[in-house]
Parts: sequence; C-alpha cells; structure tokens
Amino acid sequence: MALPFSPGDDLVFQLESAFALLRVLAVEEREEGTVWHIMAYEDFFPDIESAEAALQRPESLTVRASHLALTDRALSKTPAARLGNRPVQERELKAYHEWREKGGEVSDRSVLLLLGLR
Repeated sequence: MALPFSPGDDLVFQLESAFALLRVLAVEEREEGTVWHIMAYEDFFPDIESAEAALQRPESLTVRASHLALTDRALSKTPAARLGNRPVQERELKAYHEWREKGGEVSDRSVLLLLGLR
C-alpha cells in the first residue's frame, strides 16, 4: 500500500515518551520503487499539540538530518501521521541536491535507526 504523503508534508511520529517531526522534501518514483527524501528535526515534544505549535515557527526548529533517502519499506517502519503541508523551500533542498550530484544511496533502514533513536 502506497504511503499517503507528498512533498511539503510535515509528519509526526512517536518515540517512547515523546513526539518528533519529519518533513517530506521530495518523492521519486523509480523502477525499483518509491524513494522518500526526508528531513528530520532534533526537537522532541510532549504531545502532538506542542509539535503542531512548533510548526507555526519552523525557523525555530533544529534540523537533525537535512536529508535521508529512504525506501517505501524504510519509511513505513516508522509510523507517522501528516500534520500539514507547507511549500518546500529551496534552502531545505540543498542536501538533497548534493545527494543527487553524488549519486547517493537509498537506505532500507528505518528513520529511528538512521537517527540513532531506538
């Protein structure tokens, strides 16, 4: 089943005792499947309402990983919900463009593993 996300989507996911945010930068359809380009934020929130409030001031959020390239399977290992959508800014795509220029790899590991959050 295809994940229902689009570029610009802000996603929330739950850790053991907190919530964290991801952002969909781009989605690529390849012969071998969908590749999700994700930004991960450092900040943790006690509840979804706090995460939503933080998205009202996205410039105040700290970026933990400016770009992760994930398979469909990898992204689906981290249950996430869409909080909203806002246009992707060119500055947010810098690491994505660098990854493309280098012919970067796509990970099949979950977001939690890639960020060191188990």
